[in-house]
Amino acid sequence: MVQLYNLHPFGSQQVVPCKLEPERFCGGGRDALFVAAGCKVEAFAVAGQELCQPRCAFSTLGRVLRLAYSEAGDYLVAIEEKNKATFLRAYVNWRSKRTENSRVCIRMIGHNVEGAFSKAFRDQMYIIEMPLSEVPLCISCCPVKGDLLVGCTNKLVLFTLKYQIINEEFSLLDFERSLIIHIDNITPVEISFCVGYVAVMSDLEVLILKLEPGPKNGERVHHNPRKTNNRMRRTEEGISNEISQLESDDFVICQKPVELLGEKSEQSGLSVTLESTGLADEKRKYSHFQHLLYRRFAPDISSYVLSDDIKLHSLQLLPIYQTGSLTSDGKNLSQEKELLSLFCFFSLPHVGYLYMVVKSVELMSVYQYPEKSQQAVLTPQFLHVITSNNLQCFTVRCSAAAAREEDPYMDTTLKIDYSNTYKTVKTQSCIHLLSEAHLLVRAALMDASQLEPGEKAELLEAFKESCGHLGDCYSRLDSQHSHLTLPYYKMSGLSMAEVLARMDWTVEDGLQKYERGLIFYINHSLYENLDEELSEELAAKVVQMFYVAEPKQVPHILCSPSMKNINPLTAMNYLRKLDTSGFSSILVTLTKAAVALKMGDLDMHRNEMKSHSEMKLVCGFILEPRLLIQQRKGQIVPTELALHLKETQPGLLVASVLGLQKNNKIGIEEADSFFKMLCAKDEDTTPQLLVDFWEAQLVACLPDVVLQELFFKLTSQYIWRLSKRQPPDTTPLRTSEDLINACSHYGLIYPWVHILISSDSLADKNYTEDLSKLQSLICGPSFDIASIIPFLEPLSEDTIAGLSVHVLCRTRLKEYEQCIDILLERCPEAVIPYANHELKEENRTLWWKKLLPELCRRIKCGGEKYQLYLSSLKETLSIVAVELELKDFMNVLPEDGTAAFFLPYLLYCSRKKSLT
Repeated sequence: MVQLYNLHPFGSQQVVPCKLEPERFCGGGRDALFVAAGCKVEAFAVAGQELCQPRCAFSTLGRVLRLAYSEAGDYLVAIEEKNKATFLRAYVNWRSKRTENSRVCIRMIGHNVEGAFSKAFRDQMYIIEMPLSEVPLCISCCPVKGDLLVGCTNKLVLFTLKYQIINEEFSLLDFERSLIIHIDNITPVEISFCVGYVAVMSDLEVLILKLEPGPKNGERVHHNPRKTNNRMRRTEEGISNEISQLESDDFVICQKPVELLGEKSEQSGLSVTLESTGLADEKRKYSHFQHLLYRRFAPDISSYVLSDDIKLHSLQLLPIYQTGSLTSDGKNLSQEKELLSLFCFFSLPHVGYLYMVVKSVELMSVYQYPEKSQQAVLTPQFLHVITSNNLQCFTVRCSAAAAREEDPYMDTTLKIDYSNTYKTVKTQSCIHLLSEAHLLVRAALMDASQLEPGEKAELLEAFKESCGHLGDCYSRLDSQHSHLTLPYYKMSGLSMAEVLARMDWTVEDGLQKYERGLIFYINHSLYENLDEELSEELAAKVVQMFYVAEPKQVPHILCSPSMKNINPLTAMNYLRKLDTSGFSSILVTLTKAAVALKMGDLDMHRNEMKSHSEMKLVCGFILEPRLLIQQRKGQIVPTELALHLKETQPGLLVASVLGLQKNNKIGIEEADSFFKMLCAKDEDTTPQLLVDFWEAQLVACLPDVVLQELFFKLTSQYIWRLSKRQPPDTTPLRTSEDLINACSHYGLIYPWVHILISSDSLADKNYTEDLSKLQSLICGPSFDIASIIPFLEPLSEDTIAGLSVHVLCRTRLKEYEQCIDILLERCPEAVIPYANHELKEENRTLWWKKLLPELCRRIKCGGEKYQLYLSSLKETLSIVAVELELKDFMNVLPEDGTAAFFLPYLLYCSRKKSLT
């Protein structure tokens, strides 16, 4: 939507004194204006103290038909006519021409200059003649590279800007004809060229192409430019013949208006081919192209002649750059010039069209003129249109669109001297004016390289001020755009207290109304964990505001760290009002319990906590995590309620934090830090409440990604306590038996482990619990045994506890023979239970291959464990006699054994077949 105001962006106007009536003119960068009249071009200063004064003048070969200036290369190019012949000439080093009669050098394009003549070219203006086989109709200079594009009938010729290096101190500007773009059946009226983008306009058609460089890795592209589209050309010629025949029979055939975007524009029917004319084929800049846009308009069918009312004019490609990027203190990170976006504008006499052509091709705006236009010029902020009676200015969205590409979060699509005037007004017109002023400042900041340090600071301040005023406007609106209050206030740099101070708190008709924009901003700001604490007075106003506008949000906003200074009695009064108003919920109950703690009323606190089940209380904490955990200055801080629950209901606290983690309200590392801060432990100390939390995570069956990490945390803690004989700082919430019954990751402890542990009568209860939990994890199905081996070193095998863990790990790694040796040496009474549990299936052979001979060997040696070994041997023989045939059994018996001892087992082995 375009809105018209009786305002314009010009601060003043200057009159340029011309001796002859101007025929052509163009800008010369930031400091010059060129005016052509007759066979003469005058340059005027438009900056500095010599404003609008003549700088220089020079003669042309003939009358100037077209004139263009390139800031890259600082040259002027003209199409000139003399004696019905047309010439294309570039005027270089024009700033050195002090007087009209100063010497001028003329040379042909591509002509190498000998060293003897270099001094002349350095100190005076020179002209480059560019001969063409076709008549040049229009010209365009690339604003970035300085390349020159020339439009002729059915073709465009590209001259690449280059420099001849004369010596180390001097190089000479020159051109090379590098590419011809053949476009059949089009006569260009205007063209525009910018960093490979080509726009061509005839009386009723506009075509935009993107030239692209050749393929990589040395792959060559071959072109046969004049033979590729013969079929299409024959088809068009046939259509043309048909049209001519119909028109001769008093019919007028008009093509329909059409708009083709992106790849669809290839269906335009225009044949486009490229012909490379550069000397070095390998260095070709462009070798293929991409269609971007084709648009055709319909002529006025009321006349046989094409009316001026339907002809196109003012074709323009407008690049938007950013030089570096600004930090918050106004400093530039980089000076590199970056193309952010590119726009194409063209116009009919009564309507103008603005397209974006980078990344995607889309129509951005359509401008309806109240009067017939003659010429239009597009800038990043304005569209200037010369009409039959006026110079009109329209605001455009080029800078806004480019800024949005750079920072999508910032809404610069809208929807500063005006700001204070319309400060308290709610109208859309006020917002529109403020938005336009805001865009002007934002656009100026995008190219910070053109600003002085003082100007940068002023613009940044103006930018923040405009954001503040726009935030004020949207905060007073109750519309679909009220959410824009938040980004504008954020960009303004105003604190929440400063924003609240700008509000009008007066009550009208006994009722206070708070608009949606302000509520949206305050609500989001209170959720962002800002390191800003509102005063008691402002906090009371905020809770009153939400009680009136959004009562369900009152418990949430009371949990914000920014509301820390609110009077607890005030907070409790509003929470009780919610109870009586029908807004009571588990969240209200928990908030009342937290406020009661601040008031020191423990009875009220207990009553509120008892009014719901533990499961409901956990759900309430998930709805509002800030009841337990808050962030201040980037650090997690437990609340007063969390500290109280640690002492009174630690199980509820652990279950609640687990619920927060499962619902993605808190991360794993954040939860660990929370429990350490809650228990006032440093990073190297692990409180029992954190171990309880880890155990609860295992019980909750978290994803496998976290599982091994949890195993590592728990086993490391169990091992550290066992090695230091360090009891937990609080009573564990779950015993090993509880964990085995509730969690599949804790396995049943093997029977032989109990026999091994029973030999140690000195262990206390807490020590035994940690050991049982570690043994249970190792016996579980999910534990990666190899991962724990490096961490077992602190747990010595000299203790029964350490021995049991080491033997368990070796057993899980299937090191059975080593385990049998250890048990026979340290705890013989556990060896048979061990063998019964572990030596099964493919490992049963170890009964007679390992255990039997080892027992026999140790019995021979005697010693204090003789009876234990003998008892174990008897049980081993009973098992082996059942497993083996008589012959095999006899082979495994020792040769020097006492026959009477082994006879009963031999008899049983011989009779077992008949018994079965």
